[in-house]
Amino acid sequence: MSRVGRRTFVAGSMTALLGAGSSGAAERGAMHGLIGRMTAVPGQRDALIAILLEGVDAMPGCLSYIVAEDPEDADAIWITEVWDSAESHTASLGLPAVKDAIRKARPLIAGMDNGRMTRPVGGHGL
Repeated sequence: MSRVGRRTFVAGSMTALLGAGSSGAAERGAMHGLIGRMTAVPGQRDALIAILLEGVDAMPGCLSYIVAEDPEDADAIWITEVWDSAESHTASLGLPAVKDAIRKARPLIAGMDNGRMTRPVGGHGL
């Protein structure tokens, strides 16, 4: 599965369960952000992270996708995403690769906290 699918899986899952520099998207105020915490089945965090990170280079409209281990919980993962628009995020949820990622990752997920939508305004790398 491509990284594209993994990215969208996380964004879709969070949505379903729920200072420097700028870019043209930021100047238009169109960026769409998501931040969420996912808990893997005990002992499966690395496997879940591998699914989430596979193919992250080709997700149309995704400007930033970060998967981070929670240093205080051996099974928890933080996911932070920035999209050029909410529409790009929504469109990504229909990709076959994303649906496949959801299918593969679902058995490894023990739970998800309520995700948060944000409105990114700029930053390093955007």
